[in-house]
Amino acid sequence: MRSVFQPIVELDTGRVVAYEALARGPEGPLERPDQLFAAARAAGLLTELDEACREAAFRGAVEHGLLDPLTVFVNVEPEVLDSAPLSDLLALAESAPRALRVVLEVTERALAARPAELLRTVERVRRFGWGVALDDVGADPMSLSFMPLLRPDVVKLDLRLVQERPGPEIAQIMNAVNAYAESTGALVLAEGIETEAHLATARALGAELGQGWLFGRPAAGPVEGREVAGLVLPPQGCAEEGLDGSPFRCLPPSARLRHAPKALLIELSKQLEREAVRVGETCVVGATFQEARHLTPATVVRYRELAGATGFVCALGEGVPTEPVPGVRGADLAADDPVRGEWDLVVLGPHFAAALLARDLGSPGPERERQFEYALTYERATVVRAAQALLSRVAPRSPGAVPPAPVALLRPLPPVPAPRSADSAHRAVLDDLGATDPLTGLPGRRRTEELLDVAVWDARTGSDALALLVVTVDGLGAVADRLGTPAAEDLLRTTARRLRARLRRGDVLGRIGPGRFAVALGALAPDAAGQEADRIRASLLEAVRSPFVVAGEPVVLDAQIGTALCPADGDDVPALLRAATAGWLPRPL
Repeated sequence: MRSVFQPIVELDTGRVVAYEALARGPEGPLERPDQLFAAARAAGLLTELDEACREAAFRGAVEHGLLDPLTVFVNVEPEVLDSAPLSDLLALAESAPRALRVVLEVTERALAARPAELLRTVERVRRFGWGVALDDVGADPMSLSFMPLLRPDVVKLDLRLVQERPGPEIAQIMNAVNAYAESTGALVLAEGIETEAHLATARALGAELGQGWLFGRPAAGPVEGREVAGLVLPPQGCAEEGLDGSPFRCLPPSARLRHAPKALLIELSKQLEREAVRVGETCVVGATFQEARHLTPATVVRYRELAGATGFVCALGEGVPTEPVPGVRGADLAADDPVRGEWDLVVLGPHFAAALLARDLGSPGPERERQFEYALTYERATVVRAAQALLSRVAPRSPGAVPPAPVALLRPLPPVPAPRSADSAHRAVLDDLGATDPLTGLPGRRRTEELLDVAVWDARTGSDALALLVVTVDGLGAVADRLGTPAAEDLLRTTARRLRARLRRGDVLGRIGPGRFAVALGALAPDAAGQEADRIRASLLEAVRSPFVVAGEPVVLDAQIGTALCPADGDDVPALLRAATAGWLPRPL
């Protein structure tokens, strides 16, 4: 075995910062890597070949002086991760020369095949100073699903993104990649750059690094005559609880916890499952059920549909088999695992993140009335940590083992949903805009109604009162007519910021119409709820009526604000909205 090395360069400077080690066999028919790996696979020697390739890569890098400040990218064969322990890889990491800087390349297939072991291995090799690259991003939609979970330092774009004509699919991939890179500092590397046109495309896609024949073909040693520089990877921190923590413990100390019966958690879970279907094949779903008996026939039907519509689904609980539902990965939780006492649902996509994280309070009574302490969060970092905690428990199926029988069904399974058309994918994007308002960044109408449902439930089941305010801003249309739509949109964003600044931490604020907002004031003392609602209403009116400056011109807006109290004016969201907007008669100040 030997390795050849292809340069990786900075696109702006042309400096070489790294080399990728590519395997080659002995002279003859097995010299080509595709035929070499096919022969090893047929002979049952894939693990041995993969180990030999890494040893050859390290040996060749040292022999040819590809040491600090240069970096060497080495691959891990996904099929090996599905069948072999990774102790040899860790041993190689420990024994590698200190002057050898390494980035480990994996694909989404490796994480899907063996999520628990790969996540833990990545954490360990990072402690040796190695970086991690996610390879072939864009070749499979699941690469976008697993990107935030693996937390790669380098995102390697599949060569077709550079070499093919741009289209909606490429735009979707690059939106996700650039959003991830912007939030984490990860580097984007474009493969397959063979011409100046490919180079221009790579730059347009946001790539900072490049690889391809334009910069050098694979060779035994380094390219001549090119300046060398160090590859600066983003800092990688570890979650405070680590992979052994539970999703509920991933919540920050500032998270507002509520109490609710299991019946409400079931309904909230169904809503998040619907969100996952909207996200589609780039979505990861993780769920805990405490015990296998909670995977009811109706739940099994829903999760088979989820598995057909999303990228990856796992279900955890005591007694849950390795494949509880066709297409769903399972994990049997030990009785003392902290996740055993939780009800969690995590939905993670490139542009959507939500988690319902709940802890059983051990209350007696009927099953649907069991009490939980919970939080519903859309904070992406918390959702990612919770998803990592779940996937770190999903072990691979033992080679050759017969999977346990799926949970029994009382009725036939429905067909798996067909792949979504471009039109349905477009509608899903529009649906997502209803979840988060793209103009103000506030929750949109659909998500606001969900948050209001939770707040009203808290008021109904607790001792506190709730006030719901509906704010309608007047004068935006006149601004659009006089100064243009962009000026009116900027004014609306400023108005939303003013409203948010006048509310308390934990109050709900969402946009429910073109110039309309909904506000929920929770945790109010019943005997003072009306006075507190009136005080905040007056503050919000002042915020809207205070003069603005738009495009250099003074602008004055007005507003109508209606108020309703729960439970005095209604005990559900529709009733409270009707009460707050009935005749638009403001409460006296």
